Amino acid sequence: MTSQAAEVPQSAAASRRSKLTPEREQEFFDAVLEQIRECGYDAVTMEGVAAVTRCSKSTLYRQWKTKPQFVAAALRASRCPRFAGVDTGSLAGDLRAVARAAAEWSRRDTKLHQALGHAAMQDPELARALREALVEPEVRALQEIVRRGVEREEVPAGHPALEYVPAQVLGVLRVRPLLEGEYADEEYLTRFVEAVVLPSLGLT
Repeated sequence: MTSQAAEVPQSAAASRRSKLTPEREQEFFDAVLEQIRECGYDAVTMEGVAAVTRCSKSTLYRQWKTKPQFVAAALRASRCPRFAGVDTGSLAGDLRAVARAAAEWSRRDTKLHQALGHAAMQDPELARALREALVEPEVRALQEIVRRGVEREEVPAGHPALEYVPAQVLGVLRVRPLLEGEYADEEYLTRFVEAVVLPSLGLT
């Protein structure tokens, strides 16, 4: 009797400690980020994500103690350098390709960035995760594109506009919804690259 009684809580404890599969974890991450895009950060709760993903809220709290920790983990898991594969052989061609690539995720990422803006200002971990997921991979990829252009001698290494290419490309994605109430689509981004980014670098 004593031995059997001891085995039951040990089994239950092992069950509680069991790890989520990567697929299930990603399901939670996708759910919380999509809810933030659609409802805003403040409206999203652990209970709401649990209901959407058909799990108990205790499952989420065991893995991530707080909502900011949960969202930060989801952001880091979603990190993907979307410009990393761009390499057309010329700087102008690469920047045009960047415009096309950015248009594919402009709406989703911009909505997420907007929804998390205030919360990230209040939570340093969330702010770091937001930068790691939505800013730094793109900045590094754009810097690599620029570096290759300099190596090919398409632009002088000391050209003053080089350091502002990431700010131009990523900035227009974030600011157009504020200025015009529309997300930056492919046509808009392509015109921006042709009219602003390439001329600033002395390219046509």
